[in-house]
Amino acid sequence: MKELLIATRNPGKVREVESLLGSLSLRLRSLSDFPETTEVEETGATFAENGAIKAQAYAAQTGCSTLADDSGLEVEALNGAPGVFSARYGGPAATDTQRIELLLDELSRTGDADRRARFVCVIAIADDSAKLLRLFTGICQGRIAHAPSGSGGFGYDPVFIPDGYEQSFGVLPSEVKRRISHRARALEAALPFLLDHFGKQA
Repeated sequence: MKELLIATRNPGKVREVESLLGSLSLRLRSLSDFPETTEVEETGATFAENGAIKAQAYAAQTGCSTLADDSGLEVEALNGAPGVFSARYGGPAATDTQRIELLLDELSRTGDADRRARFVCVIAIADDSAKLLRLFTGICQGRIAHAPSGSGGFGYDPVFIPDGYEQSFGVLPSEVKRRISHRARALEAALPFLLDHFGKQA
């Protein structure tokens, strides 16, 4: 059976991918299966560049076809910030709570009433020789709440209200997020390619 490395050590992210790629005839692996791998530094200026860097580097280290993603939050009034620095916004030692507080403070200074924002995810797929095969993008449009709510999800979820809803991702049921999130949409876009590349189960 063919193998596909999901370039994360987060078991929740692996389960999310498994739920969407269950029709594929392949064994999903995670970085936890390869403890000898070294962490790949995200040096790109865009989500696409970082996704490609990770997919190719982890494929080279493991010899496995690899699916990697880079994602983050872009706020219109902040000129797209925090963007590729979403996970490092406020410094590498900042907590999710501190990053949210910084975001809300920066946004309040702009006087922006619409508070438009979007989550972006770019998935990169590399083959077992570390050749980049394809990139797929998923976007979830929404707005930033004035205060965090809910304890679900992670990162900026408590202050992100997706279009069509009145509650944040921190409050909305996880099945809603799995259906409309930026990562879910990127995986959905990638599925036809993966089906063609790996084939369906017999």
